[in-house]
Amino acid sequence: MQLEKDEILGLIAGGGQLPFMVADHARKKGHPVVAIAHRGDTDPALAEKVDKIAWINLGQLGGLIKVLQKNNVHKALMAGTIAKRRMFSNIRPDLQGLTLMTKLAIFHDDGILRAVADELEKKGIRIISATSLMSELLAPSGCLTKRKPTKNEREDILVGWKVAKELGRLDIGQCVVIRGKTVVALEALEGTDETIIRGGRLTREKAVVVKVCKPNQDLRFDIPSVGLRTVEIMAQVKASVLAIEAGKTLIFNKPEMISFADKAGISIFSQ
Repeated sequence: MQLEKDEILGLIAGGGQLPFMVADHARKKGHPVVAIAHRGDTDPALAEKVDKIAWINLGQLGGLIKVLQKNNVHKALMAGTIAKRRMFSNIRPDLQGLTLMTKLAIFHDDGILRAVADELEKKGIRIISATSLMSELLAPSGCLTKRKPTKNEREDILVGWKVAKELGRLDIGQCVVIRGKTVVALEALEGTDETIIRGGRLTREKAVVVKVCKPNQDLRFDIPSVGLRTVEIMAQVKASVLAIEAGKTLIFNKPEMISFADKAGISIFSQ
C-alpha cells in the first residue's frame, strides 16, 4: 500500500537508524511525518527529522492511537527496534495496551505487532511496509563484495539458512552464526549485534553470519536489516561472511558497508 500525494505518515519509532531513514525518505517525497517515539529506545535526535513528535512508554497503545487520530494520520509505518529485555521490566501499558496484552496467548514479535496493527486498523489507521517507501534499499541478488564465499563458507551458509528459517518459523529470531556446519549462536532476546558478538567469540574467527526473513513474514514490520554497523561488529570478532535474503532485507549505508567489508576481507552474499 502506497501513500497518497502529500499524505501524512505516522512513524511508530523504535531505536536505531531506520526511523531516521524513513523520516528522510518520506519528507523528501513530500509527506509530513508525525512520529510516535518510545522512551528508552528512540533516539531523541529524531525530533529534528520529523514535523511532529510525541513520546510514549512501551505498551501505551491508547496513547499511540490518540496521537495518530489527533494528527489526522490514516497510514503509519513501524520502524526501529525495541529492546526486548525491557518487556520484563519497563513496560508500562495503558488500559488499551493492557487489554491487548491479556488477549495474547504468547508474546512473540509477530503476534504482538500483528495484534497492534489489527487494533490500529479498527481505528481507521493502516500499517504499511517500509519497503513501499524505500524499495531502493532492498538487497539485490548476488555477491556484493569483491571476495566471494569459499566452498566451506557456502556449505555453512546452506546450513545456517535452513536453521535461520526454522528459527524464524518459530518467531524467535532471524540471525544464526555458523562455523564448520555447526550452529554456534541463535538470535533470541539479545538481537542481531549481540548474537554476532557471542557467536564470533565462540568461533574466534571465520564465523558465517546468516540473517533471513521469517517464512511468511508480514513485511509491514520486523523486516531484516543490515548496514555498516553489522560488518563493523563482524570485523571485531573476525567473522568472514554475511549472508542475507535478496529482496527481503534492507541495507543501510550500502556503499560504506561494502567498502568496509572489502577492506576487512568480509564477503557479503545475498540470495
